[in-house]
Amino acid sequence: MKIIILGAGQVGSSLANHLAREANDITVVDTEPQLLQALLDRLDLRTVVGPASHPDVLAQAGAEDADMIIAVTNSDETNMVACQVAYTLFHTPTKIARVRAQEYLLRPQLFANEALPVDVLISPEQLVTDYVHRLIEYPGALQVLSFAEGKVQLAAVKAYYGGPLVGQELQKLRQHMPNVDTRVAAIYRRNRPLIPEGTTVIEADDEVFFIAAKKDIRAVMGELRRLERPARRVIIAGGGNIGRRLAKALENDYQVKIIDHTAERTRSLSEELERTIVLHGDAADGDLLLEENIEDTDVFCALTNDDEANILSAMLAKRLGARKVMALINRAAYVDLVESGEIDVAISPQQATIGSLLTHIRRGDVAAVHSLRRGAAEAIEAVAHGDRNASKVVGRAIEQIKLPHGTTIGAIVRGNDVLIAHHDIVIESGDHVILFVVDKKRIPEVERLFQVGATFL
Repeated sequence: MKIIILGAGQVGSSLANHLAREANDITVVDTEPQLLQALLDRLDLRTVVGPASHPDVLAQAGAEDADMIIAVTNSDETNMVACQVAYTLFHTPTKIARVRAQEYLLRPQLFANEALPVDVLISPEQLVTDYVHRLIEYPGALQVLSFAEGKVQLAAVKAYYGGPLVGQELQKLRQHMPNVDTRVAAIYRRNRPLIPEGTTVIEADDEVFFIAAKKDIRAVMGELRRLERPARRVIIAGGGNIGRRLAKALENDYQVKIIDHTAERTRSLSEELERTIVLHGDAADGDLLLEENIEDTDVFCALTNDDEANILSAMLAKRLGARKVMALINRAAYVDLVESGEIDVAISPQQATIGSLLTHIRRGDVAAVHSLRRGAAEAIEAVAHGDRNASKVVGRAIEQIKLPHGTTIGAIVRGNDVLIAHHDIVIESGDHVILFVVDKKRIPEVERLFQVGATFL
């Protein structure tokens, strides 16, 4: 696939890194030559220096025969105009734009073909807000991802000493929970993946990815670790786009406080938020945190635009007694570093955004993609089409499907029914199949599985 990425910032460079390794023809456009050179030094791709929305720059990047343009510069307006130019001059089939400002997002009619022709809108702030909201909803989870409009969820937890299933074989899960159907999709032990089998024994500190219907997620978590009490008190550091959205999403169900160091922003927040307590101050001020009873706080979320400030305030909150702390971290190099210490969850906006983008890049009918383990693995929701003659999956039991090595089918959604994958389940046309792919190099093989033969009408 020929793809032009506009913007070589954090998201653009991360996306280029993902896609260039999958035999795509990638061109990256940016106004900063040093950012482009850093990509050229390590990836096989083309670069063009210049403003992303200029017609001559897009022509130089190969827009005339590009399959897709992904506009992820730091300017909403540049991204939107670039899509307009690509549509009007080059008839680019798929145009994706990152748009941050809610003032634009609340008016979807702006993005029709007769106005600003954008096929797919990506809002990193909303994606991160939804991601953090799910983590607060499920205390103890490292990740919670949704598929099939929320009917199915994939959760990652760290197995703890004392969990009922720790030290037990996976096949005993059904004995422990006769009324709950679930499947372990993958296990990471000391950062190395294990393909789960019935005889696999779960060890303490294993990172276990399991899939289940949304209503059963808490019950399965309880088999792997001591269930934490539901969160009630949340402190948010940073009143920017993400902090503001998260407070608004949480304030009706939780006791929420938000701290921001900008007086003007705190005034704006206090006017907009109805039940959230808004505080003007420094989230890394230990005295302020103690005054606000940080030791009784269930979740502390550091969501400012400054990685270092987020790391320091989250570490301080943890030391002062916060039960769980999360930090928004843009620099990929920091993420692994901080999660091995006192910070419970490092939130990467790039990973959340890239998963959403990959949904539209994967071949075949793909409804959702989540990038996992810093991009090393993926969870994919693919839709099966065709019949037994035209498809490699339709009309076949799961045990008959030749899955690529390291790939597991976790669940199937058929209409409103959630079927946890067992060897004898037969896949039907229209089924949403949720797969866990440990080695993303196998993604093209998975895509081919779900492509329909040319003879199918």
